[in-house]
Order: sequence, then C-alpha cells, then structure tokens
Amino acid sequence: MKAIKYILFLLLIAIIGTAIYIAVQPNSFEVSRTRTIKAPSAVIYDNVIDFKNWEAWSSWVEADPDMLITIPEQTKGVGGSYSWQDKHGIGTMKTLKVAPNASIEQIMQFENFPSSDVNWKFTPNDDGSTDVTWTISGKDLPFDFKAFATFTGGMEKQIGPHYERSLEKLDSIVSASMKVYSIKIDDSIADHSGGYYLYNTASCKITELKAKMTEMLPKVGNYAMANNITMAGAPFTYYHKWDEKNNAVMFSSCVPTTTKVISTDSEILTGQIKPFKAVKTTLNGNYDNLKEAWESAMKYIPENGFEFTADGPMLETYLTDPMSTPNPADWVTEIYIAVK
Repeated sequence: MKAIKYILFLLLIAIIGTAIYIAVQPNSFEVSRTRTIKAPSAVIYDNVIDFKNWEAWSSWVEADPDMLITIPEQTKGVGGSYSWQDKHGIGTMKTLKVAPNASIEQIMQFENFPSSDVNWKFTPNDDGSTDVTWTISGKDLPFDFKAFATFTGGMEKQIGPHYERSLEKLDSIVSASMKVYSIKIDDSIADHSGGYYLYNTASCKITELKAKMTEMLPKVGNYAMANNITMAGAPFTYYHKWDEKNNAVMFSSCVPTTTKVISTDSEILTGQIKPFKAVKTTLNGNYDNLKEAWESAMKYIPENGFEFTADGPMLETYLTDPMSTPNPADWVTEIYIAVK
C-alpha cells in the first residue's frame, strides 16, 4: 500500500513538474525559412498568391495524401482562402494583405488554437533569382497550445522541416513552369503586310547575338518614344545573314512605324519591307527555344514543297514584353520566312 502511495506521489510530482515546465515556456513562437529560387519574384508570387497551387507543393499533402483540401470560389488575392482536414483536425488559411510581387500577409486558424500570422517576402537578387522567406508566428499562447507544442517537439521541429520541403517543391514547380514551350508552324501560307520601320544594324558573332540585340533594340524603341513616333506593331529582328560555319550574323533591330520617318540620328535608319508571302512559325516560350523554332521552320519549307525566296525577309517578331510578362513560358514570338 505504501508503495502505491509512493508511486502516486511521484506521478503527482511529475505532473506538477510537467505543468510548471509547460507554463514557463515562451508565450510566442516564430518559425522562418528562406530559399533562393532562380526565377523572377513576380513568377513565384503569382504561384503563391493563389491557394489553388498550394496542394502541388505542400509538404503536408505529400506526407499525408489522404488530407482533404477544400477550395472555395475565391482562392487568389486579398480574401482568398482554402481549408484542409487531416488526422489532427481542421485548418483554414486566408490572405489579408498583399504587396504585389513583394509580400503576402495571411492568417492561419487550426482547430480551437489561437490563430497564427503567416508572412511571405520575395526579395529579388541582381542575378535574376529571388530570396523567398516564409514565416509563421503566434503570440499570447494558452496553456493547451504550449502543451501541444511541447509534446510534439516544439513548433520549430513541427513546422521547420515542412517549410523547407515545401519551398524545395515550390522551387522545382516554378522552374519547370518557366521551361514550358511549344512550336507551331501554320499549314497555310501567311501574307505579311510589310511596312516602314526604324532600325539599326550590326554584324557580330552568333554567340554574341543575344547581348548585341539587348543593347540595340532599346535604342530604336527609345528613339521612337522620344520623338513621339507611332509604332505600327511589335518590335522585330530582320536577319540579313546567318553563317553557322563562320559563327557570323548580320541583323537589324527594328520598330515598325505607320509612315516613313526621316531619322535625325545617324545610328537610327529608316527602311521599308514590301508585302511578301511567308511560312509563319509561332514560339510560345523562352527565347532559348528560338534556335529549335527556326530549325523546324527551315526544315518544314522544303519538306512541304515550298521554295525560299532569294534574299527574302526573315523576321523574328516579339509580341510580348518580358518586362511586363515575367514568365518566359508566356512569351510569344512569330517567325516569318519569305517563300515563293
């Protein structure tokens, strides 16, 4: 009998000690993780701001495939939300405030525990990558919450690894989404209307083409805007010579105009393309895939009984502005190769 009383006394001391230990735990918590993702902040933000995308990169869903996700009518932007149910209970997440492409503020509610603040920060780097920081915090924690956290190893142990894995998956998904592309060659011959254009011309190595184009095209566009010249369409590149063997290319960076313009800048010239028939190829995706698009078009022409026009125009037209369309998968480029 004394032994039983002694055991009960020890259990009581253990319970009291545990209660005291839980009670003196911090009344707040914060867990944060950062991952550098090689993508523009706008592309990552567009994924995170819509809860429809979360299931694809959520570590919790990966660990518990039976988790039930409920998607409401609004999932994107301020007021967007979603909820989930797993073996531990029911939780909800809602977006409260956003700074587009820079930050997101959300609130998470799980069962009857106090709500937690969830914050995202997207910090661009000079190399084009983005530091993505995901933070969850809570304060004024009641005893039962601290008890739950204590017996499950603490919030850092509970949440930290999931944040790390989720950010890893987000990185993979965003990177893959930026690489999506398609090439389409029109079955019928296109009639290109031609027209006047402003341009500057250069010759360089093919390996230097991208850098040279990046330098030249803005000069033509800036000249047109500075002189209030109305543009007649999207900017384009006019290829005059392409010599793979000698790694040489001659090209013009062009901006179409509604009328003939007399330039006052010796480096900016005026040209005109006469209307011509062409095989039209459309690339949806990163400019890195232009080589494949051109090769596909050049192969298509003889295989389908068409003939190249001697010295005919070969144009590359850029329908989207990368500055306003951050995801390369959404870029649209049209290639026109003159044929008889």
